[in-house]
Amino acid sequence: MKPHDQQILFIAVICIFAGIIACLIINSSMAQAATAQPGATETHDTLYQVSTINALLQSVYDGTTPISEVRKHGDTAIGTIDGLDGELIAVDGDYYVIRSDGVAYPLEDTTTTPFVTATFFEPDITTHAEHTANISQFEEQLEGGLPSANMVYAIRIVGPFDYVKTRSIPKQSRPYPKLAEAVKEQNVFEFYNVSGTIVGFWSPEFINGLNVPGYHIHFITDDRNAGGHVLDLRMTGRDIEVDITPDLYVVLPTEGDFYHVNLTEDLSSALESVEKN
Repeated sequence: MKPHDQQILFIAVICIFAGIIACLIINSSMAQAATAQPGATETHDTLYQVSTINALLQSVYDGTTPISEVRKHGDTAIGTIDGLDGELIAVDGDYYVIRSDGVAYPLEDTTTTPFVTATFFEPDITTHAEHTANISQFEEQLEGGLPSANMVYAIRIVGPFDYVKTRSIPKQSRPYPKLAEAVKEQNVFEFYNVSGTIVGFWSPEFINGLNVPGYHIHFITDDRNAGGHVLDLRMTGRDIEVDITPDLYVVLPTEGDFYHVNLTEDLSSALESVEKN
């Protein structure tokens, strides 16, 4: 073989070898990217959340995440939908919204949400509540059965209930009012000796601004016809299933009002009036 031909062969071998190395690097990078995709490390002990409660208080009501995506992260959920059009609840993977007429409507996958919290409910402990005359007694008995005040918990209670008082807010139109104003239009519903399910979350105080500290619970009847955001509650001798959810996965909107709203203000007082009244 002539020296010139040897040189060409050597260059060709080097090129082939370099190509193989490049392919290996690309494939390795793609594999790493695949394992790093959002949701890949989620477990059933993860609380999935879209946006923040302070953004909702500041009238960020446009939906950003479709229900089809939320379903991937939980079979139990509470929140609202685009335009603040009612109270979202998911039980056993079935998603509903209770609109301001008090009626529960199944949610389409294409419906979007501006704020939701969801998880795959798998109870870790069960605590028991004796007779509770009101929502404050419920909270006391719930907190008395929690192993730590520094964790997030998903909760589920299956009725019957002596009494449940709920609310739902009508869909809002632009220019959107703050949530403390929108809630003044709420419709209130009362249920006596009703069978149904309450689901929601209990969060520690340090989560203020991100989510609702303390309890945040929604209700739906067994026939899946009615429900809402729970304002008051009476029940006798009910078990409370508790799912410890130590992992938190928050998805922030990447466009719209969220980009420009001021989220540094302390809205604790506004949140208290909105959630409890």
